[in-house]
Amino acid sequence: MSFSSLFKGKQTHRDPGNAENADRGIMVFENTSEVIQAENFLKREGWEVKVMGPPPEIQSGCDLIIEFPLIEELNILRMLEKKGIPPLEIVPVTSPLLQPVNLFHVKDFGEYLMVRAANMKLTVEKTTGNIVNVSGGGCPDVPYLACEMVGHTLAEAPSPREIGHTLCGYALQLAFEEIQRQCSP
Repeated sequence: MSFSSLFKGKQTHRDPGNAENADRGIMVFENTSEVIQAENFLKREGWEVKVMGPPPEIQSGCDLIIEFPLIEELNILRMLEKKGIPPLEIVPVTSPLLQPVNLFHVKDFGEYLMVRAANMKLTVEKTTGNIVNVSGGGCPDVPYLACEMVGHTLAEAPSPREIGHTLCGYALQLAFEEIQRQCSP
């Protein structure tokens, strides 16, 4: 953070995905559940945070991190501590090696569109919006999620967040939201 930025006033709610935003940080939490709680809380409070995959240098399995505007570190940290979900570590993104990993990959197969979020994949028929496949992950609720969603349209299918309770369910929710954005007119 530059010295002059200290006097520019409160700069909240900046988009952490903006390439021009060089002052970004990442928050590392104990587990995925805490990441989800922190994301939900911060978004309800109006912060534009982004859940991403951790940089390879700090990855240790099925991890997720939260990217946020570094200039707001103290405000966000106070809020999370007050809520009882403080991060284990806050790391400024000062090196290309510390860049968070985008969770999404979109693949167009002509009649079908597939979105991968982390290790979960959701495929729909583009003309009808029917979910034709749910795959990936290794969590115990993946077969249940697939059974509940495949054969339904995006509008009819239950939200993975409502019926899933694992990292895979969370990742499938992200894929579900992204494919809805991709398929909306």
